[in-house]
This record gives sequence, C-alpha cells and structure tokens, in this order.
Amino acid sequence: MAVITGFTGTPALPSIDFDECSGCGLCARVCKSETLTMEEGQVRVNPDSVLGCIGCGQCMMVCPMGCLTVEGRDVSPRDLFSVPEPDRRATPDQLQALLFSRRSIREYDEREVNRETIDKIVNMASSAPMGIPPSDVEILIFHGREKVQAFAEDVIQSIIKSRRYINRFTLPLMRPFIGREACELMQSFVIPAFEAIPRLRKQGKDWLFYSAPLAMLFHSSPYADPQDSVVAATYAMLAGHSLGLGSCMIGLVCPVIKYDRKLRTKWGIPLRNQLGIVVIFGYPDVEYQRAVRRRFRNVVFARETD
Repeated sequence: MAVITGFTGTPALPSIDFDECSGCGLCARVCKSETLTMEEGQVRVNPDSVLGCIGCGQCMMVCPMGCLTVEGRDVSPRDLFSVPEPDRRATPDQLQALLFSRRSIREYDEREVNRETIDKIVNMASSAPMGIPPSDVEILIFHGREKVQAFAEDVIQSIIKSRRYINRFTLPLMRPFIGREACELMQSFVIPAFEAIPRLRKQGKDWLFYSAPLAMLFHSSPYADPQDSVVAATYAMLAGHSLGLGSCMIGLVCPVIKYDRKLRTKWGIPLRNQLGIVVIFGYPDVEYQRAVRRRFRNVVFARETD
C-alpha cells in the first residue's frame, strides 16, 4: 500500500547493500512508516507496511555507511548532497537578525528581479517541509511588472464580479451561514478592500500588488496538506529577504479567484488544486531604521485540568 499524493500513488523502494551494512539500526529508527525494521540485529525491508515507503529519504540520509538507497516517489540517491558544515550555517543570532530585519515591503524601486535570483528563491523554498512527500506544492511565477500587472487586472475583474454577491447589503444575509467573526472581518476589511482596490486602479494606483516586479502564487494538489503551500511561501519570503529583496504576502487573491474557473484556466492553475497564498517580491525603495517587536496573542504551556 502507498500514501496517495497528486504526484504518485506507488510506494518508493528501499534497497540495502548488506555487504556494507553495519547493522547499526539507525535507518529503522528513523523510518516511521515501519518499512524498515530490525530483526535479530539486521535491518529488514517490509514491503507490506501499512503506509508503504513514502520516499522521505531519511534512512539513506542517516546511514553512516552509505549502503542504503531509496528509489521512487521523486527521490533517488542522485538527490543526495552533503549537509552544510556547521560553520556555514546561520547561528541563532544571525537567524534572529534575518527574521527581525524582515518587513512586509510595499514600496519597490524600478529594478526587475533577474532569473538567477528567482531560481535561488525557488531552490531554497523547495527545502520546505510537507505533510507527505513528495511535495505537491506548485508555484505560478509572474516574472516582470508587465506580467504581474496582467494578473492583477484579471484578479481585480474577479473582485468586481464578486462584489455582486459580497457587499454591505448582502452581508447581513450571510451572517447566519458564515458566523459572527467572519462577518465582522468581511465588514471591516474584505468589503472595504473590494471597494478600494478597483477604485484606486482607475487612478493608476496598484493597491493589490503594489507595482512589484515579481509575484509567486503557491498552490497544491487536492491530496496535499492545505498548509504545505503556505509553509513553502514562507520559506520563499525568507529566501528573498536573504537575497536583498523585500516581499509581502497577499492573502486576498486566492479566496477571490478560488471559484473563478475562467481566470484559473487562463493562467494554468488546475481547477481542483488548493490555492495557498501569493507572495510579491522586489527591491525595497525605502529603508527601515527600526523594527517593531511582534507578539503572539497568547502562549500557554499545556497542563491537565480536573
């Protein structure tokens, strides 16, 4: 049996060179699908495990002898590379500096983002974790202001169509079905944004993508964990920041175009795919001198109660 994803429905296959195997058991220890087990001091492959080999590759990554390989589900020994040495990794202070210096940027200079930089962002973002490998995340890249603005125009037309059903007059009728909190969010943010974005567009102001030269729409197959594309987008945002780009997550777009079949077909977004989020990128046209400390609403250590 195998866990089905949008990429494949077959299991991967581990293979062991027993002449080189030391019997340390590390591969079986990290294998949570029970495809690899230890029996009488020797690792065994169980092709009938409940989940089947999901192709995470952890067994061949941890093997000290390099005698175990995995093929299938978009993974193979050819994908292995050496883990970066500790002195090449960010220290906690360096990582904190990167995270604390990041801001949502909505003002960009005239420079375009070149293809080499985009490829670096995608490469770094591809390391993002996912619910079940292989990754079912897809990225639709709008490269260049002309392409970004063409997409913006389509999204704004979709917003205008949505206003026939989502407006200040229909909101009271929707409240019993969507709940108080969703209704209040619609009233305080969504509907005002739906009114402002097309109006400002007519004035030559891009209040949707802020005239960014690069946009990436993250989406995933129906089989994926719904959060996979958002996690990948977060990695991409941090990758862009490390490369000197500013970025901003645009959460309004995907809910707007979710049911717009014509728009999704035009831009090649599979109709059954789950839409995640859009991230815009560009070189900042402003420099921030200070940062604002953010806080979670609440942090609680779990404890049992009577």
